Amino acid sequence: MANIVIIGTQWGDEGKGKIVDFLAEFADCVVRFQGGNNAGHTMVIDGEQFISHLVPSGILQGKTCYIGNGMVVDPEVLVEEIEYLESKGIDCGAEKLRISEKAHIIMPYHKAIDIAREKMKGGTKIGTTGRGIGPCYEDKASRRGIRFVDLIDPVDFREKVEKVVEEKNFYLKEFLKADSIDAEEIIEVYSRKASQLAPHVENISVSLYNSIRSGQQVLFEGAQGTHLDIDHGTYPFVTSSNTVSGNTTCGSGIGPKEIDGVLGIVKAYTTRVGEGPFPAELFDETGDFIQKKGVEFGATTGRKRRCGWLDMVMLRNSVRLNGLTGLVITKLDVLGELESINICTGYEFEGSVMDHFSASLKVLAGCKPVYETMPGWSEDISGIRSFDELPETTKQYLKRLEELAEVPIDIVSVGPGRDETIILNNQMDNQLGKE
Repeated sequence: MANIVIIGTQWGDEGKGKIVDFLAEFADCVVRFQGGNNAGHTMVIDGEQFISHLVPSGILQGKTCYIGNGMVVDPEVLVEEIEYLESKGIDCGAEKLRISEKAHIIMPYHKAIDIAREKMKGGTKIGTTGRGIGPCYEDKASRRGIRFVDLIDPVDFREKVEKVVEEKNFYLKEFLKADSIDAEEIIEVYSRKASQLAPHVENISVSLYNSIRSGQQVLFEGAQGTHLDIDHGTYPFVTSSNTVSGNTTCGSGIGPKEIDGVLGIVKAYTTRVGEGPFPAELFDETGDFIQKKGVEFGATTGRKRRCGWLDMVMLRNSVRLNGLTGLVITKLDVLGELESINICTGYEFEGSVMDHFSASLKVLAGCKPVYETMPGWSEDISGIRSFDELPETTKQYLKRLEELAEVPIDIVSVGPGRDETIILNNQMDNQLGKE
């Protein structure tokens, strides 16, 4: 039995959706344990693209999927996503998709506050998606949140909404100078969503515990990336939840001894959406080439991603924070046609070289990347399915990444399709005793 965690090692958008979909074949259950619909996972199956924001990617493989207590969920978005997937022939019934009764709910006032705050900040905005994620986590921490267990109880739901809306409207009108929210309208709309989602709601901690005890394998699906973690990322240009592997247990309700391995997803270069420091960012023709060839637009926001060389300072930080047992390199095919490829191995700051990721935004803003240059390759590698068949310079690049990260590469993705994958080691499959 092997229970594996999938973690993004950069600033999100590393290709976790494809890898979760691929590894779901070897799992019985797939769990999402943090974040909300500010994350988007794009998968391509038989040439058809699927995008999920809340439902775990394993749903495409027909696996039992769980929305964990560590998530914040917009019921309207979830219902829309379920209907979208079912229109594509994907089973999202109560037996296949289960929601933690402890997961917190994104309310209309959360979204209104999120948007109004960003508007007020102007040039100093953080660059949130405006989907109410942060304000919902705020209410969770201040013990004013509304959970699914409340949503499916009409009396409790009305009582809590009426109490909270009064306070939120004062804040919206008097401080943010925004429109107020109507409590009755919220209750009416969300009550309809409650009836649709109630069959899915349960204590998933118990369900997962029983599944693991019975010998089932669980795949834990992280959202965003390590450097968007509320504690360990480039604060305040981060998300509002813990994205590192340690939150797997807290956000899903299982103990740490149940985790057998952690796979870090690494894009073969680095991208970032929104504001915040980015030491290895490219502002030249190479950056434009990577952005266009990699089709680097946010799956959730549609925003153009900033692009740069692979940053090993960041990756080594992720190795330490997540306890990575293997790496998955994605979008390697995008680097084809480049005569040379740089790897950022350190940061130069005030005459010295740093090999760690500073917590200070001022320091990061003053850092200049230190590069190691390697030869590129001109071949199209998207059709290759064996490591030995890769061009020698491609293999040299991958081997150098292993040396610098001190973690083995398990999987290499050379295209968006499920079949465009090179397997060197499958932690889930191997621990099942399969070769």
